[in-house]
Amino acid sequence: MSNFFKDVIMKDSRLNSVECISDPNLLEPVTRQLVFDIIAAAKSQGINLMIFETYRSQARQKHLFDTGKSKLEKVGVHHYGLACDIVLNVHGNPSWDSDFAFLGKLAHSHKMIWGGDWGTPNQHHSFIDADHVQRCRIKRQDALFGGTWYPDDAYNPYTDV
Repeated sequence: MSNFFKDVIMKDSRLNSVECISDPNLLEPVTRQLVFDIIAAAKSQGINLMIFETYRSQARQKHLFDTGKSKLEKVGVHHYGLACDIVLNVHGNPSWDSDFAFLGKLAHSHKMIWGGDWGTPNQHHSFIDADHVQRCRIKRQDALFGGTWYPDDAYNPYTDV
């Protein structure tokens, strides 16, 4: 079984970049298609979205943490091509001027975990990342980060309970 992280991301020249990367080609192919499907579904509802950030290196995450722009010191699922930040597109510019509840509904309907409820909408969450979607259940993250698990094409985080 192939592993997009090892086969593509680890070989990319931007592996250690501190820049914000919005390249959808650094999303694992199934994740990429789901992100495109979410954006298209929003467009059909009159909501114009754009990809803000796909891949994120540990160096960038540390920079965001050090400057107070993130509560997380260590990079998460973005590093593995399985997460994307999607924001409003206002005349070609990113905007966070929304409650993003619509994104939660779209993410769930497209088998993605939304950072507003982390796949468990009936639980309290102290960390909310409302513009974030990912194709990895929270319980799988330690295995992902440890290199012992990577989702196959058929993986659905909502059936992985």
